[in-house]
This record gives sequence, structure tokens and C-alpha cells, in this order.
Amino acid sequence: MIELKSATGKTYLTIQLDQKNKWLYNNWTGYVSTDNVRQGAISFLELLEESDCSYSLTDNRELVGPWEKSLTWIRTDWIPAAKKAGLRYHAHVVNQDSFAEAAANKMITYTGDAFEMRVFTKLTDAQDWLQKKMLVAV
Repeated sequence: MIELKSATGKTYLTIQLDQKNKWLYNNWTGYVSTDNVRQGAISFLELLEESDCSYSLTDNRELVGPWEKSLTWIRTDWIPAAKKAGLRYHAHVVNQDSFAEAAANKMITYTGDAFEMRVFTKLTDAQDWLQKKMLVAV
């Protein structure tokens, strides 16, 4: 498990390999800066490469504030790197009470054929989608 903390010492991201479900689970919390998003995304890529996992679940239900300033970097750097590392399916759960949902929906337009991404408002819906993708892949 990876735990990243802000300059104030608050945890803003935990990343772990969910052995039972065979996906990487990313839990973003609180307010994140552009640097936090970049560091978190890089840490995710490192674990993705180490784990040889092709499914991820990003949980932004506890994230507050927008992260759209990071979208250019995500588009030009992170998405190609995630594809190269083997990401095939990415479920993204949003906090409906924040501006982050718009950024997630815009991110989908950038993924193209790099990997399949869906945005959800309920964690259970995201989990169900990933599990169905795993059944199809078998």
C-alpha cells in the first residue's frame, strides 16, 4: 500500500492492490493540488507496473475541489504511460457535490483507445462494472 501526504501532513491518497478483486484501488481524499495529482498519478503508475494489473478503481467520493488543471498533463503523459503499463479498464467514482465530476468526464474524452474508462456516482456500480469486465476477459 502507498500512502501520500500533503505538505500539511494530511493523507490525500492511498493506493493498494485489492488482492480479492484483482484491481488497484485509489482513494483520493480532501483537497489536492496540481502537484499532489501528479505525484499520486505517478505513484499509481509505479504500482501498476509492479503489480501487472490491468484494472483500476479510483474513488473520489471524499475529494473536494476541482482537479481540471491537471488534465493536460494527464492527457499528454499519464494516459499514454498507463496504457504502456497495461491499464485496460479504469472505473472512476466521483463526488457529485464537487466540481471534480466535470474533470473526470472530460478525462474520458482523452482516453481514446488507450483504455476503457467509465465514471460512476456509486462505488458499487463501479465495482460491478469492473467485475463484469473481468468475466468477459477470462
